[in-house]
Amino acid sequence: MGLITGGAFISLQANAFSKLERNKTITGTVTDGKRGVANVVISDGYTVVLTDAKGKYAITTDDQATNIFMSTPAGYEFKTDYNVTRQYEALGSRNQYDFKLKALKRNDDKHNFIIWADPQVKNKKDVKQMMDTAVPDVQQLVKSMGADALIHGICVGDIVWDNHALFPDYNQAVAEMGIPFFQALGNHDMDYRMGGDETSDKTFKEVYGPTYYSFNRGKAHYVVLDDVRYLGTEREYDGYISENQLSWLAKDLQYVAKDQLLIINLHIPVHSAVKNNADLYTLLEGYKNVHIMSGHTHYNLNKITNNIYEHNHGTVCGAWWTGPICEDGTPRGYGVYQVDGTELKWYYKSTGFDKTKQVNVYVETLNNQKRVIANVWNWDPEWKVEYFLDDKAMGALEQTKGYDPLAVQLYKGDKLPVTRSFAEPKKMDHLFMAHFNPEVKSVKVIATDRFGEKYTTIVNA
Repeated sequence: MGLITGGAFISLQANAFSKLERNKTITGTVTDGKRGVANVVISDGYTVVLTDAKGKYAITTDDQATNIFMSTPAGYEFKTDYNVTRQYEALGSRNQYDFKLKALKRNDDKHNFIIWADPQVKNKKDVKQMMDTAVPDVQQLVKSMGADALIHGICVGDIVWDNHALFPDYNQAVAEMGIPFFQALGNHDMDYRMGGDETSDKTFKEVYGPTYYSFNRGKAHYVVLDDVRYLGTEREYDGYISENQLSWLAKDLQYVAKDQLLIINLHIPVHSAVKNNADLYTLLEGYKNVHIMSGHTHYNLNKITNNIYEHNHGTVCGAWWTGPICEDGTPRGYGVYQVDGTELKWYYKSTGFDKTKQVNVYVETLNNQKRVIANVWNWDPEWKVEYFLDDKAMGALEQTKGYDPLAVQLYKGDKLPVTRSFAEPKKMDHLFMAHFNPEVKSVKVIATDRFGEKYTTIVNA
């Protein structure tokens, strides 16, 4: 009797689920609470459509699609769940998915955003450091911008360090920072034992939704991409943007004017480590104002390729929570960006320091002379780095490739740092150096960024 009953239940269940299968084409409406909102981009990650004059849309979904998302239009709040953005719906048995928007109370042409790269927490000790240092730093920054400031965050991957059980801890950090946060997938956020690349993002999607999508604020269009390709063997991956994503991006960009500010966010640096970066650069041809935000490397580097400015960020965790700096001497921290129309300004915010901290200066004693080394971690070719000896102007410091002295002290050798000894000093080209006479008493370095902001450091020789 039990077997019969069980079999009947399975049969009924199968019939019930077959009737729940959704239509190939799904529909929905985007409203602002009162009326439909026209020209809102809706996508399943394969097809891109616009809402009509009444805010209605219809989209024929791809068999592989798992989410449907709205590219939040300018002028509206981001939909969030405890500040983690939720501008998507997981596709299920329904045939209709509606989105509700709430208008902002102010014009959003001027707004701010921050880039977090590699929080990369592996255990509760790392989480505690993040909560004790990085989170209060952002809270203070947000407060300093004023109650009416519009600011959002984007984490460009490696939210955790293979330990997906810590996603809720990161989400708590986001909740406490008090601003909407978008997420990109990093190599340490993937599932390594579920097959190939197409299944490696299963847990990430369950927690954060699609791995590539777009949104808008003011005159800026933001894109988040997944450029980590899992190769099917545990922890083996490369930098690659899938053909599906490139096809979707081409459709998404149809609705973006060539003179808009375009901000692309992903994990692995495009200029140096994405195998098909030429395909992305080709898609971006004609766009006059493109910035790429990346992480992954645990150092800070700015690179301009094909008039595209890539910001490869120093990390929230520094050298994996082992010390105050990254492997290149960049303090652990994050990028701060100010948008005004289509103009973008930025600086690197060192955790625990004022925004004026943009340079570390070291004086070293050699046999018969001394030398000054200035690490200007957010340097790009528009910066100017000058020095003064006992207040006498000496001109520009010479750019050189080398190691940050503090990074050598903290990380060099197979026994340092004690907890994670794989961290090693990284040779970088944002160092500036000069030799001088031992009789000199003081050294002053003035670094001027591309926006004319001057950062002065004085040290005793």
